[in-house]
Amino acid sequence: MTTLKMIPPKVIIILLLFGLTGMLPGQTVREIRTPEPTTKKKDPWPVIPAAQKMVEEELLPQGSLKNEAVLDAVMRVPRDKFVPPVHKNMAYRDTALPIGNAQTISPPYIVSYMTEKLDPQPDDKVLEIGTGSGYQAAVLSLLVNEVYSIEIVESLGKRAARTLKKIGYKNVFTKVGDGYQGWPDAAPFDKIIVTCSPESVPQPLIDQLKDGGLMIIPIGERYQQHFQLLRKKGTELEKESLTPALFVPMTGEAENNRIVLPDAKNPSIIGGDFEQTTETGHPVGWHYARNATVLEDTQSPSGLKFIRFEIPVEPRFQFPVSSWQPQPGRQMIPPGGAREPATATDSKDLKVAQVIQGFAVDGRNVSRLKMEAQVRAGNVLPINPGQQRPSGAIQIHFYDEDREMIQQLELAPVVGTFEWKKFAAEISVPKKAREAILFLGLFQMSGTLDMDAVSVRK
Repeated sequence: MTTLKMIPPKVIIILLLFGLTGMLPGQTVREIRTPEPTTKKKDPWPVIPAAQKMVEEELLPQGSLKNEAVLDAVMRVPRDKFVPPVHKNMAYRDTALPIGNAQTISPPYIVSYMTEKLDPQPDDKVLEIGTGSGYQAAVLSLLVNEVYSIEIVESLGKRAARTLKKIGYKNVFTKVGDGYQGWPDAAPFDKIIVTCSPESVPQPLIDQLKDGGLMIIPIGERYQQHFQLLRKKGTELEKESLTPALFVPMTGEAENNRIVLPDAKNPSIIGGDFEQTTETGHPVGWHYARNATVLEDTQSPSGLKFIRFEIPVEPRFQFPVSSWQPQPGRQMIPPGGAREPATATDSKDLKVAQVIQGFAVDGRNVSRLKMEAQVRAGNVLPINPGQQRPSGAIQIHFYDEDREMIQQLELAPVVGTFEWKKFAAEISVPKKAREAILFLGLFQMSGTLDMDAVSVRK
């Protein structure tokens, strides 16, 4: 047996060194570090569950939105940050909401539709006319390089700028001014989106659009507008007419130049016989059509055409009766079909078939309106069998000068099956009313509903 006494002292020292370092002759020192835990990079714009639910259950079922990038952006923008506190419980419903100063935040469907038509690209520089709450600019900011947005109402423009900055949209630039003039210092722009309605396209905006650029704009009379998609080709504009629209007017120079003004002392609607349709099949005068189709029938009450609303029975669109109870003579259904009062927890699936039309009415001069329509029903029943009574096929919402809703009326309750019959009613107009929106269709009801010869007059 070898003993330490038999090993030379120098060898013992070398062996001790090898044992302490774990090295053999010729090896180098290797540093051993404890591996750091791997962490997933935080998504700066995470999907918001309430916005995702809105996209999946209210926007996609309409069938016309195809751009996945646009819908993904809508799911990542906190719309509740862009609406007044009193309306936050409605933020993730597909409905317009007042934001003060006679302005509104557009329904998410309209925001998605306009954005999709612009075909946003990552390198685009976009001009927006009508900042409003800042919501449209926020959606665009996730899709393009830069957004320049102009708001004519100073208080709204400053509030939107604060909101956008607080949330962190660093590629959105805002200013207060008349959108009719555009933003010459930042021009030219790849795309222009106009979220208020002039009677015709402002020339400065055409001048500031790049050659080959796109502009989407709602133009026309105050309550009879339609979207136009414009493509600039040198000195020419290619124009494509899209669907009817209903936007607040472009104020400032555009409003001063308006030739046709609404007559609030003699309220009326157009296209109540549904004889005229656009190239895309939408009934002229009506907008935001959902589950609605213009059909022909020689037996229709007025002319050859009528409009049909249809909702099949689908269990997933049912909701507990405890979440909402109807009130006599009233039904709280804002644009887009959302119910009120509602909260983020009790807001349930609600399928709607509708068309709507706005009109001017001054309650200081008009105290009553006459409403008439021809109605036919096929197996119309409440979606929720526990409902106390059928919903009205006609609704009128009155708004004051700030576009705050002041009264909602439900008319023509429909249930069962019957042939064409006339509905008529006289309606009291609130003295504070300055405009109204007429809704036709099925609300919380399933089945088939036909309407024709619709009129509103003093």
